[in-house]
Amino acid sequence: MKIGLLSGAEDPFSVTLRSLPDFEAAGLDRVFVPEAYTFDSVSRLGAIAVSTTAVEIATGVMNVYSRTPGLIAMTAAGLDAISGGRFILGLGASGPQVVEGFHAVPYAAPLARTREVIEICRMVWRREPLAYDGEVFKVPLPAGGRAAAGRAARPLRLVERPARAAIPVYLAALGPRNTELAAELADGWLPTLYRPESAAEVFGPALRSGAARRAPGLGPLEIAVDVKLLISDDPGELEYGYQRVRDYLALYVGGMGAPGRNFYNSLVRRYGFEQSAAEIEELYRGDPPGGGGRRGPATSGRPRYVQSARSRTDWTRLYPSATGASGCADSNRSFRRAIRHVPPSSRSRSRNSTSARLM
Repeated sequence: MKIGLLSGAEDPFSVTLRSLPDFEAAGLDRVFVPEAYTFDSVSRLGAIAVSTTAVEIATGVMNVYSRTPGLIAMTAAGLDAISGGRFILGLGASGPQVVEGFHAVPYAAPLARTREVIEICRMVWRREPLAYDGEVFKVPLPAGGRAAAGRAARPLRLVERPARAAIPVYLAALGPRNTELAAELADGWLPTLYRPESAAEVFGPALRSGAARRAPGLGPLEIAVDVKLLISDDPGELEYGYQRVRDYLALYVGGMGAPGRNFYNSLVRRYGFEQSAAEIEELYRGDPPGGGGRRGPATSGRPRYVQSARSRTDWTRLYPSATGASGCADSNRSFRRAIRHVPPSSRSRSRNSTSARLM
């Protein structure tokens, strides 16, 4: 198992940036930077790339709606170049709440769009003339797309030569069809709210189906899961950590999408927690205006569904949890201890042995 850090919005980015050389020296393998509707991930990854020498950097994740496929490919190639071949493109379809509610883009054809973005990116990185005729994207635009000129543009290829012609692509996927797509097309899979006890039943069929169509050249599918981390003997700090998990679950299970369009809520139901998922969603949406569910009744009490992780994965992405006035420093100490706790022998384990158990 390898160790990754998911750099969130909880701690100031300047603190994370100062801590990374320490984490890298302790053995950190990878840094994921999310986006959602916070600051963009690209500018922060650029800063991380020039502040580190060995740790891999990854978007965790970049949605496939708010940028064109060409821009995603260019951005990935640029980050890979300035990091010396250490970049991983983490992609995801996100959901209607973010795509329509923040980016004002219709949430249409997520599966086709995701597939086409990945295929176009790989064409760009191979420096092929970009001529693509898909369901969602047609590159170049047909002649009708240039009414003034009355003719179609010609296919272009990336001017600069990328550091690598095959930048790894990780896909965030929750639903059966998206998970199947990840197993078929991506280098890695990023499941959220991952529950090992239910993984074989919930994800196994989709992973097997996708793997049956997987190109041999891609190699085994890597798996990277999220784990909340707090190392402490202090009851107050531990309760704070539990509350952070409750807040996180309330936001995603209760509020990340309208009823019936919340993929996280649907996943928890597939795990067998139908009643809890319904209660969290109802309580979250019943909060007073401005409450957002973060401190409301949806987050009270220990949730019946709590995220956990075992050793059936290739990567563990840790969220350091900070508390009190010395929170950032405590968070960094916890994270360094966690990295050192994972022996190097287990961190270099073959990908085959871990992904096969899920399939």
